Amino acid sequence: MAPEAVPHPSLRIALFPGTFDPFTIGHESLVRRGLQLVDEIVISIGVNEDKKTYFALEKRLEMIRNLYRNEPRVKVGSYDSLTIEFARKMGAKFILRGIRSVNDFEYEKTIADMNRTISGIETFVLFTEPELTHISSSHVRELLRYGHDVSAFVPKGMVLG
Repeated sequence: MAPEAVPHPSLRIALFPGTFDPFTIGHESLVRRGLQLVDEIVISIGVNEDKKTYFALEKRLEMIRNLYRNEPRVKVGSYDSLTIEFARKMGAKFILRGIRSVNDFEYEKTIADMNRTISGIETFVLFTEPELTHISSSHVRELLRYGHDVSAFVPKGMVLG
């Protein structure tokens, strides 16, 4: 489910792809910092039928759209194709990714090289702020499954229920 309007071709648009199950304060930090570098960010939820998620796709879209309802430079959509195909559809020339560790770097570099080779779309990475490196959606999901309060790990005002 893509955002409605196709943007002006001169805008610097970055796709920020992920599962965002759930969207964390680490993701929020990357969006905030990414907006200093580009005109618009499209938070893009990739649909992977093999991945068991905690929140349904529509709920994740709703939570993130609600969080950014007052930020016109942030769009939210979902896709079930290659990330670069959705990037082209949205007019994005860049892919934004975050790196927490050396392991993340190796993984992201391989994908970025592949994407650039087949599409010309550049990936830029932002290093996670040191105080947020321990936060991951998978850890937050585990806490949720056991009924733990996760308010310290998700953006203020994000309603998970």
